[in-house]
Amino acid sequence: MSAAALRFTDLRCGYGDTVVVRGVGGLAQTGRVLGVVGRNGVGKSTLLKALAGFLPLLGGQLHWQGQDLTRVPAHARLQAGIAYAPQENVVFGELSVAENLWLHLPDRRGARYAAALAAFPRLEERLRQRAGLLSGGERKLLSFTRTLGLQAPLSMLDEPTEGVQPENIDRMAALVNAAKAAGRGFVVVEQNLAFIEQNLAFIEQIADEVLVLDHGACVFAGDFAALGRQALERHLQV
Repeated sequence: MSAAALRFTDLRCGYGDTVVVRGVGGLAQTGRVLGVVGRNGVGKSTLLKALAGFLPLLGGQLHWQGQDLTRVPAHARLQAGIAYAPQENVVFGELSVAENLWLHLPDRRGARYAAALAAFPRLEERLRQRAGLLSGGERKLLSFTRTLGLQAPLSMLDEPTEGVQPENIDRMAALVNAAKAAGRGFVVVEQNLAFIEQNLAFIEQIADEVLVLDHGACVFAGDFAALGRQALERHLQV
């Protein structure tokens, strides 16, 4: 897969007359992971919704593979190769787990989900169960699995590890890194910096670049290793 990039410059977005994100810019590339981090309420999810097309931009520019996406609706962004997993309302609760995985797809190629179902056997055991009966963490795993199964060049994940068991967080990181090695890119909103079973936190296992948000503005943008864990922890302190 050839490299592609989502470029956003001086973005402004919010809800109604309330501007939440101000002047934020960044670059998400295929084959790499851009982490978006910050404390609660600083605009991380708002930024992701705007990038995915679920919030209108109030200003700034957004381009994907050279195409202007500023006024392109969410469904067209998916067709262009940008997938999105929201933080909330992540599954269709009245449908079965299997229906959540296959309803939106024109085929039922098992290879699409083989690696994820092997990593999360509880999902495979519950394919016929209503998704609404899953625990919160299991619903997150289902959303994560469905999004990876789209095999989009760029996937945007909003707090994908929220409520997920530690051993499954490490498996999620391994799946993201495998997809990244295959040339797919990610934008991942994450706040949890807890160590997972003596391993690095999820975002530390996957991120190449990072945007740190505070009060709707970017306070750091660049190489994740250059920021360092201590500086990141300071930005996340309440």
